[in-house]
Amino acid sequence: MFHDLPAAVAERMRHLERVDARDRADGTPRLARLRQIPPETGKLLALLAAAAPAGEYVEIGTSAGYSALWIALACRALGRRLTTFELREDKAALAAETFRLAGVEDCVTLVRGDARLLVGAAQEIGFCFLDAEKEVYGECYELVVPRLVPGGLLVADNATSHAEALRPVLERARADERVDALVVPIGKGELVCRRR
Repeated sequence: MFHDLPAAVAERMRHLERVDARDRADGTPRLARLRQIPPETGKLLALLAAAAPAGEYVEIGTSAGYSALWIALACRALGRRLTTFELREDKAALAAETFRLAGVEDCVTLVRGDARLLVGAAQEIGFCFLDAEKEVYGECYELVVPRLVPGGLLVADNATSHAEALRPVLERARADERVDALVVPIGKGELVCRRR
């Protein structure tokens, strides 16, 4: 996946990385920033998604579509589709532009709206990436985990960088007998849960 990265995907990734770096340096307000994952986290997501079992692939919190590009690499290799949910219209517009310019519309579906109201339609999730407002992690966890197929993966971002805010979710995952869970110390920390 990484050795034959399509040129359009690589160019859009570089563009979003530059915008993200600029936003972090110039004091762009928190809600207006892209707040995307670092490239090493993207590579981890692609590898995990490529190893996940068959089922629906879901992302909660699209932002400008950077993480979806990484997951799309696995989807394209496996012949699967990613459905990604974005609540904010300004970010959904950026994501739509990202998917068009990167040429991944064949394997990525952008849904504008609150994933908490919409993800219930997914019955058999093979892979889910959660990177939304921290206040909704607990509710999203409880919506996704029962819908994971055996061996299905839920990956939640910011498990280290926002460990205090996410403590209830992290404790819930570690104690939840439905999943095996650990925090991978890459990027901002990734909670990885595998359905038993």
